[in-house]
Amino acid sequence: MKGNKFKLYTDRIFFLMVLFGLGLPVKAQVTSRKQVQPTLTRIEFLFDASQSMYGRWQSGAKIDVAKNLMNQLLDSLRFVPNIELALRVYGHQKPYPPQDCDDSRLEVPFASGNATRIQDALKNITPRGTTPIARSLELCADDFPASPARNILILITDGIEECGGDPCAVSAALQRKGIFLKPFVIGMGLDESLKKTFDCVGRYFDATNEVMFRQAMDIVISQALNSTTLQVNLLDVNGVPSESNVNMTFYDRNTGEVKYNYIHTLNAKGNPDTLVIDPLPIYRIVVHTVPQAVKDSVVLVPGKHSTVGIDAGQGSLMIRYDGPSEYRKIQAIVRQPGDMATLVVQDINATEKYRVGKYNLEILTLPRILLDNVDISQSKTTTVTIPRPGIVTLVTNNPGFGSIYTVEGKTLKWVTNLDENLSKETFILQPGRYRAVFRPRASRESIYTLEKEFSIVSGESNVVIMN
Repeated sequence: MKGNKFKLYTDRIFFLMVLFGLGLPVKAQVTSRKQVQPTLTRIEFLFDASQSMYGRWQSGAKIDVAKNLMNQLLDSLRFVPNIELALRVYGHQKPYPPQDCDDSRLEVPFASGNATRIQDALKNITPRGTTPIARSLELCADDFPASPARNILILITDGIEECGGDPCAVSAALQRKGIFLKPFVIGMGLDESLKKTFDCVGRYFDATNEVMFRQAMDIVISQALNSTTLQVNLLDVNGVPSESNVNMTFYDRNTGEVKYNYIHTLNAKGNPDTLVIDPLPIYRIVVHTVPQAVKDSVVLVPGKHSTVGIDAGQGSLMIRYDGPSEYRKIQAIVRQPGDMATLVVQDINATEKYRVGKYNLEILTLPRILLDNVDISQSKTTTVTIPRPGIVTLVTNNPGFGSIYTVEGKTLKWVTNLDENLSKETFILQPGRYRAVFRPRASRESIYTLEKEFSIVSGESNVVIMN
């Protein structure tokens, strides 16, 4: 029997050493395959020593069972690298009654190699008081050092909040601030009606007996130290994971912090690459297509390979002149229908990728060209061709005031103003009929207004003299 216990104990140590030896990369692996330093993990045990822990449970008092299993767990963590532990206890300093809702103390602060100190501290813990869970969670915020690490909190309790606090709200607030990741909660023999009260505090594990308590402890530590694998499928409009070569940003949904950036990759077999990431945060994945594709509230199962599909079908848009042009570079504003916000400013004679759908274009020629509902199709290039411009040079005897208009039937539409300080200007205009209207600055009467109509032909230039 002793041999079996020793084998189980050594197997657990070996399992945790191998598990944590895998390391949890802080950032994505890159093509250079640089060696990434393992992340420091801090685990704080928040231990219930309220009066109810004297209650009988299985082979003895709850407090004794919890201490024994904690000691076994600490033995297995003793040789795990890149880990710091701490112990906070509540309900052990003041008797009940009266109720002291500040009865919470950091018994062993964070340090490496302090498993023995925590075991020694547990020996002297005696259940006495009440259950101030919310207050203890608040105090945990100051227990974690400010330096970067994966901060994990494990709450071990046999009861619920007794001091009127809101453990759910406190836990959520501390997660948003990035104090720690979503806590683990191990409930010892809780009634069914009480179990759901901890779902909002953290990931709840139900220990209805000693065997399940031991299993819960092993699972929690495994999840706290383990990384997991994820495959992101960027789906085209046919549901095939064919899209790739675009950056994906993984945000911690609670804190808004950027956890990873990965440029999506298809391997040699054409399958999406496998990512190794921290399974504990809830992720918001933003795929930096144009416009962005977003997958919110992605929850991973530690130690289990997960696959996430994101709709990200793309096609391309090219805007070009109808023939060669030596004129200045023109750009186009790309918008989504019904939204005046600029999505992209695209150069003429350049190709850009967009999500499949319809887009409105405002091409910054003179006059501007407006094209609505330009369709982008999956894996195809939509080409928009615009006429080559021509050139007109306006010459006046003296500087003055004026504008150029397009002639559209009986209507004049403004195109651009003349520079009132120049007597000679050159304009690059789209083909069509135009009218220039001008009055010299020195002329003080409107009857001296001059008008000239002219035409622009693609690739040609002309001179218009205003006199």
